[in-house]
Amino acid sequence: MKRQLACLALAVSALSGGMSVPTFAAPFPVTPDMSVPVSQYVTQVNADKSITYRLFAPGAKRVSVITGSTPDNFVSHDMTKDDSGVWSWKSKSLTPNLYEYYFDVDGFRSVDTGSRFQKPQRQVNTSLILVPGSILDDRAVPHGDLLTVTYHSKELRSERRVYIWTPPGYNGKGEPLPVLYFYHGFGDTGLSAIDQGRLPQIMDNLLAEGKIKPMLVVVPDTETEITQAIPENYPPKERRKTFYPLNAKAANRELMHDIIPMVDGRFNVRKDADGRALAGLSQGGYQALVSGMNHLDSFGWLATFSGVTTATVPDAGVAAQLAKPQAINAQLRNFTVVVGEKDSVTGKDIAGLKAELEKQGITFDYKMYPGLNHEMDVWRPAYAEFVQKVFK
Repeated sequence: MKRQLACLALAVSALSGGMSVPTFAAPFPVTPDMSVPVSQYVTQVNADKSITYRLFAPGAKRVSVITGSTPDNFVSHDMTKDDSGVWSWKSKSLTPNLYEYYFDVDGFRSVDTGSRFQKPQRQVNTSLILVPGSILDDRAVPHGDLLTVTYHSKELRSERRVYIWTPPGYNGKGEPLPVLYFYHGFGDTGLSAIDQGRLPQIMDNLLAEGKIKPMLVVVPDTETEITQAIPENYPPKERRKTFYPLNAKAANRELMHDIIPMVDGRFNVRKDADGRALAGLSQGGYQALVSGMNHLDSFGWLATFSGVTTATVPDAGVAAQLAKPQAINAQLRNFTVVVGEKDSVTGKDIAGLKAELEKQGITFDYKMYPGLNHEMDVWRPAYAEFVQKVFK
C-alpha cells in the first residue's frame, strides 16, 4: 500500500509541475546516405526526355506516382523500392512540356519533397517538372523583368500584390505601352500564372521571335479574400451560387478602382481602351467576362479560357451588355473563347456562352482543343495564341 501511495504522490507531483516527466516521441526520419549523390534519389528528366520519378521513403510500404493534370486524366504508376529506400518509376519519352505529378505514400498525398518546383496553389499538393524543348523554356534571349508590386486596396481594405512582366529594357521612357491584365483560376495564386503558366518565358520567347508587340502583363490575385467571400467558407457545391458572384464584384471594383489606376500612375502605359486587354482562365475567365462586359468602354481585347460564364453564374451587367451586340462588335478588336473538348468543369459554361454569342450575332474567335480537359495544356497555348493577336 505504501508503495502504491508513493507512486500516486509522484504522479500528482508531476501533474502539478513538481517534477519533470520524460516524454517519448517517434524517432526522427532516416535521411539519405551522405555519400550518395543527390541525383540518385530525386526526380529528374533523362536525356531521352523520359522522367525518372524518385522518392526517398524507406519506411513506406507502398508508393505510387500519379501523373496527369486533372482527376479525369490521372494515372497511377506503382513504384519499386531499392535497397537504399528509394522508390522509383520511369516514364516513356515525353513531348516537351511542363508536367504535373504527386506521390501516394501509403494513402497519403504528397508533393515531391526532393523538388523545389511545386504547383503554386493555395493548398499545395502537386509538383511540377519541365521537359525542355518548347516555348516554355528559359532560352538565351533578352529577358523581361518580373516585378512584385504590393499596394493598398481601398476597395478591399487590405494589402494586396500583383505580378507585372515588363519587356526587356523597359525603363518607362518612350512610347506608352499597352497592358494585358490576366486572371488566374480558382484555388491558384498569381504565381500559378507565372510558375505554371510560364507567362514570363512565353512573353520573352514570343517577343524575341517578333511575334508579339512590347507590352506589360499584369497578374492580379483573382480571389479577393474579403471577409464575406473567403472560398473556404463555401462548400464546392455552393461556390457558383454564393462565392463566385460576391468575389467577382469585389475583384471588379479592385481592378477598376485600385489596380488599373495604380498601373496607370506608376508605369508609362496607354490609357485608351485599345491599349488594354483583359483575359483569364477558369474562375479568372469569369472575372474577365464580368469586368470586360461591365466596363466595355475600358478594354479593346477580351478572352476567356475555359471560363465560368453566366450560364451557371448569372451577372446582370453581363446579360445587359450581351443584349447589345452592335456595341460589343464595335468596341472589341478581338473576343476569344477557348475550351478543352472534354472539359468537365466549365464545358457547359463555354457551350452556353458560345450559343448566346452566336444567337446575338456577336463576333468572336472560338477554339476547342481536341481531347483535352480543364487544364494548362489548353490554357498555355491559348494564352500564347491570344497574346499574338492583341495590340496589332
